[in-house]
Amino acid sequence: MKISDNSSNMLSVLDNFTLDNSEDIAMQVAESFRKRRVEKNITRQRIAQLSGVPLSTVARFEQKGLIAFDSLIKLAMALGYTSEIKDLFSTPKFDTMEELDLIRHKSKDKRAYVKSKKV
Repeated sequence: MKISDNSSNMLSVLDNFTLDNSEDIAMQVAESFRKRRVEKNITRQRIAQLSGVPLSTVARFEQKGLIAFDSLIKLAMALGYTSEIKDLFSTPKFDTMEELDLIRHKSKDKRAYVKSKKV
């Protein structure tokens, strides 16, 4: 009996562990948005009015995670998450010390490539 309990516990842990892909992340963002909207006691119709995003777009976002970035920004602003959206890529991320050194070296650059010289 204990073996099956342990194995079912392991399976539940494994079910929650998945590699992130764009669809999973979109659905996590949509679910977080829906939770924040409900916490503030705002209906889909009201958030559509506040944000200027069509009600059908709000529904599609919450159900399928599909939304244009501009609409996502408007919804975030309507819920009071403007700074979180603005800060989305504000902090540099690095995996190695070499990458950190490159980030520091390139921090003043405006392009990701060297402009070719005209001959």
